[in-house]
Amino acid sequence: MSNLKLTLGLATLCAVAAVALRTTLADAPEALVDQVRSSENAFAKTMADRDFAAFGAFVADEAVFFGGKGATRGKSAVLASWKPLYEGAQAPFSWSPESVEVLASGTLAHSSGPVLDADGKRVGTFNSIWRREKDGQWRVVFDKGCDACSCQAAS
Repeated sequence: MSNLKLTLGLATLCAVAAVALRTTLADAPEALVDQVRSSENAFAKTMADRDFAAFGAFVADEAVFFGGKGATRGKSAVLASWKPLYEGAQAPFSWSPESVEVLASGTLAHSSGPVLDADGKRVGTFNSIWRREKDGQWRVVFDKGCDACSCQAAS
């Protein structure tokens, strides 16, 4: 009986190790960056497509979005504050990631890039923190933008 327990224990350990190795190999750093970049692009596409329901699918339940009036906490509050931005026929702004970095653990990521007004003029920069949820999907947990710099070039 003890040999059977030992054999089953070793078989279980080998199976767990094989799954862990497969997951690690499948989620190489480049693949994780690509996942987050794709998620950010799909998130931004919700604005262009005027698809508020799809926007909500990218927002984590405990998300914190920063705006002109401070922090908006929780998915329902974030959605309420962003809903007016989805009501017109034309998107008031757009964004796209220029840089994406992912922790080695593959659990958190940062994306950043330009925010453009409806005419395509850069008006700011966004910074988003993404978390890979238990279901494997990346969702935004923090989002904060800043105005475009109107600095003069150094001479």
